[in-house]
Amino acid sequence: MNMPVKKSPVINAFGVIAPSYYEKILRFNLQNLKKRRSSKSKPPFSITTEFILRFNQTKNPKEKEELLDLARKAILKCRRKLGLRTLGTGKHVHLPTAWTEIIYLAQCKGEIQDEALNMLYASLDHAAFDYDHLPVLFFLGESVLYRLCCDAFLKPYLYSLEIKLAKIGYLIFLRLFIYFLHGHLEGSQQHLLRLQPYLYALYFSEESYYKYPNIFSNVQFILKTMEIICERELPSGSIFSPVENEEQYEDTDSDTEGYEVNNLLWHCVAAWTCVQKNSPQLKKVLEHLTLHKTQLQEKCWMDSALALLVLGEAAKLNMACLKALMDLMRDFLLSILSDQNQKENCTIDDFSWAWVVVYMYITILTEICLYAAISNLRKTAFIGFCDCKSSKEDILPLDKSKQQPELTETSILGLLNYFFSKISDNCDQVIWTGYYGLVYNLVKMSWELRSDEEQDGLRNLIWQTLQKIKDYEKDEWISNAAFIAQAELNDPMDPFTSYSSKVPSNAGDEVFSKYIGWRIASVLSKLFFPSTDAGVLPLKKPLIKRDQMKYLYKKQDSTKKKVLHFTVREHPSVIDLPMFPYPDFFTRKDEELARIIDHHWQEELKTWQKEDAICEAKEREDKELEGKNHFREIMRRREEKLQKQTKPYELPPRTEVISSEKKMTSQN
Repeated sequence: MNMPVKKSPVINAFGVIAPSYYEKILRFNLQNLKKRRSSKSKPPFSITTEFILRFNQTKNPKEKEELLDLARKAILKCRRKLGLRTLGTGKHVHLPTAWTEIIYLAQCKGEIQDEALNMLYASLDHAAFDYDHLPVLFFLGESVLYRLCCDAFLKPYLYSLEIKLAKIGYLIFLRLFIYFLHGHLEGSQQHLLRLQPYLYALYFSEESYYKYPNIFSNVQFILKTMEIICERELPSGSIFSPVENEEQYEDTDSDTEGYEVNNLLWHCVAAWTCVQKNSPQLKKVLEHLTLHKTQLQEKCWMDSALALLVLGEAAKLNMACLKALMDLMRDFLLSILSDQNQKENCTIDDFSWAWVVVYMYITILTEICLYAAISNLRKTAFIGFCDCKSSKEDILPLDKSKQQPELTETSILGLLNYFFSKISDNCDQVIWTGYYGLVYNLVKMSWELRSDEEQDGLRNLIWQTLQKIKDYEKDEWISNAAFIAQAELNDPMDPFTSYSSKVPSNAGDEVFSKYIGWRIASVLSKLFFPSTDAGVLPLKKPLIKRDQMKYLYKKQDSTKKKVLHFTVREHPSVIDLPMFPYPDFFTRKDEELARIIDHHWQEELKTWQKEDAICEAKEREDKELEGKNHFREIMRRREEKLQKQTKPYELPPRTEVISSEKKMTSQN
């Protein structure tokens, strides 16, 4: 029987393995290496078009459950990449990738879609500004506009997805406008041209959103933002011009001058900066701000919207800024709603845009009521500075013919009383929109405060207000504002009838934007006042390669440099005002004295803690000694009475037991 022989490698005379055998080993190793690389490079699951189609079209329950499980795992990964718990910061956070994945997951219908859009809205709200986010923002903007124009617009009814898409679109284009102010949209002509068809379609879909100011205001903001950007960045001028050949714009640059920021926005950013730095110049800045209050009536209302947003952030921390904000809106409403102004502008619709500013102000005021730093600010934003009984007892005037309240307070209740008394079938759009926005935001406020026990008084007041609106309001669209807000929150509870302790499934969703105002105020502060924080750049631009340097010098000669013009420099009175003066002698001494007092207080606190520790240790020793003495006294009395030295429940020694047994036997 022949045994199998193991062949050894063929070795030549020089001791080297033969080429044929060497090639086999090399080929085998290469195949194994390719398998390992392919297994590592291909993730176990990736979001593809096939997966989205299968998820939306499958009817097999088992397959549907498997796909839903995969989508949930992808949601968890995206949540970690977005950094929702760390405000978009951390080594594991990569926002461009996470935003791309989450917008793909938003195409999966059902709970995955709702959760994906909620996560995207929260991330866009709190994420910092970075130049690397710009291409992804254009992609997100195109995706949202496509869903609004090609999907939502075809539906004959309103559904909650449209509200979420409009809110996300507002945050996207608000961020794009900030990049535009920094001059970072240069060279983005191709992205802007891709957005033009969707913006053109969105412009003609305005009539379908006319009765829903919560969506219509966001649509108007998107259109106004892109109109300003395209007029500066595209040679075609407007977004509503016909889309021409894109190739002719590849190497062309706009030679228009920079966008001019008005004085109102500049002073609002200055006020926010003074609040952050605790500057004593805040009072003078607010006085100068009131001198430019008429700029809130300008037709280009983008600066006004940003000014209210930044001043609202300052009002969350400072009462003087809150008063300036409310006075600014009161003068604005009185100027556009006065009888004389209405007669003069009966033929020219100059204030057709004013309702957008009013609606944004109501949203900002609602956020102050919820997220202000102290309770006094929240109370003032809701009730007003006039803390009288009528503002609390008579929330709404029941008889419109007898009572016509004047607009003295632009708080939540002040505006509600004023708009309720003025509303009619032929009322101004500002009045109807303001009243709608108040009802809509009151429902969302009551939902936001549902689990906050410290805000029970405010929540009860909101509930009473909503009850009166339900009882006395006859306008069907105003009544529907509450139910539209209810649908947006996916809340099965009726805000008019009962407040259940049941928490809805989406308890962690963001109802209002909490951080975008602070992010924008911080970025604009660094843009307008770069000397205050010279070491920090809000946005980063990529480094210019050496190959591009020769083209850069050629373009500087032929084209004008784009700059951001501040019209505030034309006023010498504002230039002479030092924004951040060096602290005087008394201020420095007060700060030094405060540091010394705090140091001695900490030292004294440590001494007290040591003394308390010594006293506690001594008390424990005294208690232990007292317990031992008490036990000894008990044992002494027991020995005297029983003549035994054993402890209670302890058997005597063995010798004693034996002796006692012997005694008993002898007696027997």
